[in-house]
Amino acid sequence: MSASSTSLAAGCGELDDPSSLAGRYRAVRACSIVLAAPLSPEDAMVQSMPDASPAKWHLAHTTWFFERFVLGARAGYVPVDARWDYLFNSYYNSVGPMHARPRRGLVTRPALAEVLDYRAEVDARMARRFEAGDLDTNAAQVLLLGTHHEQQHQELLLTDIKHAFWCNPLAPAYRDDLPVRSGTAAPLRWIARDESIGEIGVAAWPQCATFAYDNESPRHRVLVPAHALASRPVSNGEYAQFVDDGGYANAELWLSDGWALLQSENWQRPLYWHADGVREFTLAGWRERDPHAPACHLSYYEADAYARWAGARLPTEAEWEQAATGVAIEGNFVEDDALHPQAAANGDTGLQQLFGDVWEWTSSAYTSYPGFRPLPGTLGEYNGKFMSGQWILRGGSCATPRDHVRASYRNFFPPPARWQFSGLRLARDAA
Repeated sequence: MSASSTSLAAGCGELDDPSSLAGRYRAVRACSIVLAAPLSPEDAMVQSMPDASPAKWHLAHTTWFFERFVLGARAGYVPVDARWDYLFNSYYNSVGPMHARPRRGLVTRPALAEVLDYRAEVDARMARRFEAGDLDTNAAQVLLLGTHHEQQHQELLLTDIKHAFWCNPLAPAYRDDLPVRSGTAAPLRWIARDESIGEIGVAAWPQCATFAYDNESPRHRVLVPAHALASRPVSNGEYAQFVDDGGYANAELWLSDGWALLQSENWQRPLYWHADGVREFTLAGWRERDPHAPACHLSYYEADAYARWAGARLPTEAEWEQAATGVAIEGNFVEDDALHPQAAANGDTGLQQLFGDVWEWTSSAYTSYPGFRPLPGTLGEYNGKFMSGQWILRGGSCATPRDHVRASYRNFFPPPARWQFSGLRLARDAA
């Protein structure tokens, strides 16, 4: 089943427009089912590493979020199954204990069919609340956040099953009908920007009508020195030159922790690149690697080492956001149904692929903006408590829903993470 058969173009909607919010809820929920449709019950329960989660868990957890924080916020609410408050909680310590993340793949029960029934029941209860006009402002705000939360899990569902299938000796395809799209990437150019004092971030939501996570606020002034950004992300062909030049054997290029990890894990090339130097593993199985498409599944350590090898550096998140502000949210997203990065169009003279294709590592640690305030209550655990030992990525990927990202969006992962669609764009200081 094609991931494009359910549109995510409903948008955020305004909180004072219940029909728009209900439409967004239904569209997002339907897309999760579409993305999970190619998976068997056995596929849906596999967990290939502690950082990943089974598809069944993603489907259940996102449902639990709405039940726990929207439906369950009303006194006297009777849950579908009280035991699932433990099974499908992720990291909300203020809610109560939870099943350990590395052991989610051991939860064979409830079965996938029961989880799908759970989704249907919660959706039916939500529909009754919509029909009755029975959502106050707080419930509407939490519900809107919940749709964005589910979109995050849609991307994780794809990246997690990709890793699981890569671990399978049969190397099965998630879908064998994904299109093969190739092109010739535009030559890499440098786009210079003068020193400036500008603003990044957004006004805190929900005080601001447009949705954004709390970690994107408040809007604040930054000094951005003169610099230049590469016109597009680093391509597979360019990254292959780094591999061929002994980049994975040159300790001088690597951060200390990255070098230690490279040696202990025997990294010799990006995750999913075949040792034959020709193929890479995709959601369609093994395919010939397109040298013009953006390199992806790179850790922060690999992105940083490549930048050093290239005589450049990674951009700061302020540099990236200033460049992306005002740029149309266009690119290769999950709705485009390629589910793999594509080559940049030749002939474009500006910054390309700022959105979609690959998340771009920045050199900025994930920490709070000046004056940051987390969301009140339990949902304050959503972002703020992870501001330690992680790095910022920007722009979205080929597995990201288009209406989920914006110029101010701050994704974050620990530096060893490779299983996301993460790549890099080069930056350099002004000459």
